[in-house]
Amino acid sequence: MIQHSQLSPKSLRSKIHSQDIRFGGNKKLKIYGLLSCGSGKRMKIENRIFFKDEEEALQNNYRPCGHCMKEAYKQWKQKMSSQIASRCSQ
Repeated sequence: MIQHSQLSPKSLRSKIHSQDIRFGGNKKLKIYGLLSCGSGKRMKIENRIFFKDEEEALQNNYRPCGHCMKEAYKQWKQKMSSQIASRCSQ
């Protein structure tokens, strides 16, 4: 996980080009998504972080963006709903 404020514009472009960064996230909302997502582009730089892959984002307890990653978000939401339902039935 890399904070945007720790990168220069040149370093950021280099990491994206080399695919060291493939996803962006909002550290306050704990959401990650594609670098091309309009929602992600509007967030404040101090809230923006970057991930190498989805696995890294999920390991850090971030959820997929509902705008740019609709299918992954639906799967995440179903998983969370089933976990809540199983806790309530115990």
